[in-house]
Amino acid sequence: MTAFSNSAALSGIVEQARKKARVDATQWKTEYIANSVNSYLDKIFNYGFSLNKKFNLDDSNHTKLPIGTTNLTSGQSDYAFLTDEQGNRIINVLRIEIGDINLKQIDERDINDITLANYRKIDGKPVEYDKIADNIIRLYPTPDTTTENGITYYFQRAPSYFTAADTTKEPGLPASLHRGFIVNAAFDIGVSLGLENTNILAQEVATEWQEVMREFKVRSAGDVANRLEGEMIDSR
Repeated sequence: MTAFSNSAALSGIVEQARKKARVDATQWKTEYIANSVNSYLDKIFNYGFSLNKKFNLDDSNHTKLPIGTTNLTSGQSDYAFLTDEQGNRIINVLRIEIGDINLKQIDERDINDITLANYRKIDGKPVEYDKIADNIIRLYPTPDTTTENGITYYFQRAPSYFTAADTTKEPGLPASLHRGFIVNAAFDIGVSLGLENTNILAQEVATEWQEVMREFKVRSAGDVANRLEGEMIDSR
């Protein structure tokens, strides 16, 4: 495991990135390294989410589960889920529940035999939803009652980002991927300062990205296998 910064042991991402790029703190600020780390976090999470919209990927630095509740409001069909309770950006809604019902996701484009204005026109208890955007939904039918915290939603969210003030915080991903943060930060330094070892760092960046792809391939396959096993058990 690799902390963001460890000036005593010189073992943090900050210290190792500077060493690999052959620069010191006066040449490259910690804020710049935090930016590199956060950019790499976004790259990894965007890649993971793109593999499978249901991929169970979350940053282990988050202290709350990716599950939220909001009020169900009579006469309101559209709901936006922009951030979780801790202010993290919600990227994709995975599941919607109202009471003991797991709502069925539909696609409005598949409704061809009736106008959307007339589809489930009579208000009632919602049983379906359509995703207007990855984090905005429309309920069908429109609810006819108001219930506090009546909607439970499951989601994918942005990672936990770093600031220059962080020290012991580690990337919330498997330890096998932590070296990639060092290499990518060093590469950003090399590109920005025109360092001679930038080409070598680029090769290391490519190697570490292969490790990300391998890790996610294994995890994604395992996630699918677990869901299939659960479906088989449920059908017995």
